[in-house]
Amino acid sequence: MSTYYAPSELIINEDGSCFHLHLKPEQLADKVILVGDPGRVDIIAAMLDSVECTVSNREFRTATGLYKGKRITVQATGIGCDNIDIVMNELDTLANIDYNTRTEKPAHRTLDIVRIGTCGGLQPYTPLGTWLCSVKSIGFDGLLNYYAGRDNVCDLDLERAFVAHMEWSLKKGAPYVANANPDLLKRIMADDKRMVPGVTIACGGFYGPQGRVLRAPLADPNQNAKVESFEYKGLKITNFEMESSAVAGLASILGHRAMTVCMVIANRYAKEMNTDYKPLMRDLITTVLDRI
Repeated sequence: MSTYYAPSELIINEDGSCFHLHLKPEQLADKVILVGDPGRVDIIAAMLDSVECTVSNREFRTATGLYKGKRITVQATGIGCDNIDIVMNELDTLANIDYNTRTEKPAHRTLDIVRIGTCGGLQPYTPLGTWLCSVKSIGFDGLLNYYAGRDNVCDLDLERAFVAHMEWSLKKGAPYVANANPDLLKRIMADDKRMVPGVTIACGGFYGPQGRVLRAPLADPNQNAKVESFEYKGLKITNFEMESSAVAGLASILGHRAMTVCMVIANRYAKEMNTDYKPLMRDLITTVLDRI
């Protein structure tokens, strides 16, 4: 017998939409682009051939439409893995739970999910403007540790090696290593030399968790130096951002295909920053739209 999801667990608004996103099941496409900035949804929507709906609630802005015959949903998540927990779970309910009966649908619907974002490069070969594809994401946020099956979708050997190298303090919670979907990764990268594969750290904040020092000193002043020097089976950590681990990890647990590609707008190694990056994002967005 199919599980019944009570109103306190699966919260459905009076108009039949999910609680935070305010989306209805029929408004969700199989191909989903995630962006952090709600304003970027309007930019991408203007690049679509047609738009069938736009929905907004708080930072969660959504547009669904057609691009070269493909139906695509563009979803703003806001910043951080806590928001990704909301977005990924609610997108999955729209795809795989019958909102009328509050039970799981008999056939699983798989979504293709690509997060397009910005990041800070951590290596000399990740200069400003680099397109970094997160093959693996190390979550500093701890989100996936709340879900059963977390060990089944994570790279446990890399986790252990990273914890040992970093002399990781348990006060910060356990990091986890989530994998991008290899088929989706291959499709988006498509032997494009502009796409650089890498290992991403998804941080639980922008300042201290990413090793930035302003007025509050760091618990581990050597964190970034240790991150930059870490290497495992030829893999090095290439960038910091704040969402990729939760996107990849929850997608794997829920049975979806997901990956993250980010443009480097800061290089922490070279101490360089480009604040006028938004005009440069259009080429990356178009590339993902063409390949998703």
